[in-house]
Amino acid sequence: MLKRFEVKGFKNFKDTLIIDFTDVRDYKFNKECITDDLIGKMVVYGKNSVGKSNLGLAVFDVVTHLFSRKVNSDLYTYYLNSETDISEADFIYTFQFGDDEVWYHYKKNEKQELLYEEVVVNGDMFFRYDLTNGEGDYGDAFKEVAGSLKFKNLNVESVLSYVSNNVPLESDHPLSMLLSYVNSMLWFNCSDEDFIGYKFKRTDYYDFLKDDALRNEFQEFLHDAGVNENLDIKKEPDGTMALYFDTARPMPFFKVASSGTKALYTFFYWYKTAKNVSLLFIDEFDAFYHYELAESIVKLLEKMPKTQVILTSHNTNLLTNRIMRPDCYFILSDNKLTSFANATNRELREGHNLEKLYKSGEFDG
Repeated sequence: MLKRFEVKGFKNFKDTLIIDFTDVRDYKFNKECITDDLIGKMVVYGKNSVGKSNLGLAVFDVVTHLFSRKVNSDLYTYYLNSETDISEADFIYTFQFGDDEVWYHYKKNEKQELLYEEVVVNGDMFFRYDLTNGEGDYGDAFKEVAGSLKFKNLNVESVLSYVSNNVPLESDHPLSMLLSYVNSMLWFNCSDEDFIGYKFKRTDYYDFLKDDALRNEFQEFLHDAGVNENLDIKKEPDGTMALYFDTARPMPFFKVASSGTKALYTFFYWYKTAKNVSLLFIDEFDAFYHYELAESIVKLLEKMPKTQVILTSHNTNLLTNRIMRPDCYFILSDNKLTSFANATNRELREGHNLEKLYKSGEFDG
């Protein structure tokens, strides 16, 4: 799991921003939001333009050089912070896999080219490499698994990616687990078709409901959300099968469905096809949802115990200890991400009305 994340110099984040997943309080309720003593589910609030969307892009930057085919590069234009003349963005990830900890640090320039990489495994340096001058070093653990690997003047875009492709690591090696985790990360926005990670292509997006049982499940999902329409699959003139509303005059789903209904489709698609996601980030996850539907989706996500989930939202109806807990609700402001539990001197208890406190400015710091 991701234990800690730091970023500096990327887009909104002029100064260092930290997500500390270890900052867990001893609340006795909604324990499903905590996994292996780490925050497993979180919702991020904040005013417009504070960087909630860019927070997701920052966390998922690691996918861009380790698994570049899984990224829409247009999302990463205007890469560096514009408020300073900073020449590089700095990223630090700390991962926890059982008793093993992996620390991954790298820097990139405006062209998103790696300048520096360093990996530390269980406190010992595995390797560090300066891609600007072709010089680096590696520790004893690296020698044990890849002692014959030539390390000076490597002509590679990413040393970690190169090592993973050229060194036969065991599946339970901490670096193998890091790569597996990153390979299974997923970012998406319900309001459009962009996504990062998990799949190289999403060729089944428009036709994955050809299965009758799955289509009926989505139909019930729509009914529960208040969309009282039935669905059918019909053959198009070109021979392809397409999703339709089963009305007296059948209507093509993707041409006539509302934005909210399409958002539900996008969520359902990923919920059903991305079963082993390691880290799920849904940007503006409930932008088109009624508050009761947003709550039900959060409850669904809480039933994914092996998946870390980060949601961004403006929906204050979700701010209740009935759904989550104060150490899992966060406010992004002034280049700082703070949990509700840390944003006030008040001792927050299960009976507190978090929404009322939030609107009254209790967490403004």
